[in-house]
Amino acid sequence: MPKEVYRKLCETMAKRGGRYPGLDIPEFYNLVQELFTPEEAQVSSAMPRGFNPASVIAAELGRSEEEVAKILETMADKVLITAGDMGGTLFYGTVPFVPGIFEFQFMRGTKTDRDRKLARLIHAYKTAYDTLHPPTPASFPVSRVITIDRAVKADNVVHTYDQVAHYIETRDPIAVSTCFCRHEAKIIDEKDDCGMPDEVCMTFGMSAEFVISRKIGRKLDKAEALNILKKAEDAGLVHASINRQDIDFLCNCCPCHSMILKTTLAYPKPGLSLASGFQPVWDSDLCTGCEICVERCPMDALTTSVENVPTIDMDRCIGCGVCATGCPMEAISLEQRQGVIIPPVNQQALKEALKASNN
Repeated sequence: MPKEVYRKLCETMAKRGGRYPGLDIPEFYNLVQELFTPEEAQVSSAMPRGFNPASVIAAELGRSEEEVAKILETMADKVLITAGDMGGTLFYGTVPFVPGIFEFQFMRGTKTDRDRKLARLIHAYKTAYDTLHPPTPASFPVSRVITIDRAVKADNVVHTYDQVAHYIETRDPIAVSTCFCRHEAKIIDEKDDCGMPDEVCMTFGMSAEFVISRKIGRKLDKAEALNILKKAEDAGLVHASINRQDIDFLCNCCPCHSMILKTTLAYPKPGLSLASGFQPVWDSDLCTGCEICVERCPMDALTTSVENVPTIDMDRCIGCGVCATGCPMEAISLEQRQGVIIPPVNQQALKEALKASNN
């Protein structure tokens, strides 16, 4: 019975898609048997799309609502599903491995024996999956970089979806969690530490409510949220999220650990897969040739030139603005880049864009 339940879960996780969908290999079963009890695996496979109350999920299973509600609450506490209060009723939703279950496991920043075991199992599954299915550029970008807007030239139009501060100012609540990518790496190998700040990844709105209620992050006021953004920018981290205007999370990524950046760096032309819509320009009168920007560039898009101003490879530049904020002479600013597609408005528009690009 358990074997069949986990095989069904594999089929279910394959349908849910994401960066690492279900795949019928030994590493999948080693992982899910640690994540899910057989009963939880059965409930997960039976859950309909979208958000549903326990009564609907119980009907799918042919079991009592009270019994199923207890299982769902345990699964939400284990962050295998999401949960949220809508009009006084708890609704539960499924999530893929990525983005979703894998990240949730490490957002608390804890280092228990189970955390270490899960980190090894997740790493093994991702490695095995990538060996069989190497990452390839999507026909339409699934993720996007949001540039550091304080470095944008004053005469450029900066839309609200290009302003990280806009999401802080307009969303409530806001939560911050440990960077799951860097934390997972350090759990596996404590020496695998790039020194970047960890408590910098944010969620907004209903996603933040879930993060706060399940204690995988803490609530922020707007002033602290803006301070965290500044800290991330000064450290040279890249703002990244899903490729839509209506975002519910903001990662602050390093190229050595971030799943978003590492996946993009594997492509021949990462600048075409994750561009922000901006590009750096240098003031040759101010540039001293110190090469700090070359060292800070997370995509290795800059090289030293004979003259002071570095040479930029636009096939690699993602327009993050890390070069600009690190320049001691303020010789670098950002201007709009031609040919970058405007992010879809919401999740439905993103789905439609992905579908159209695959036809």
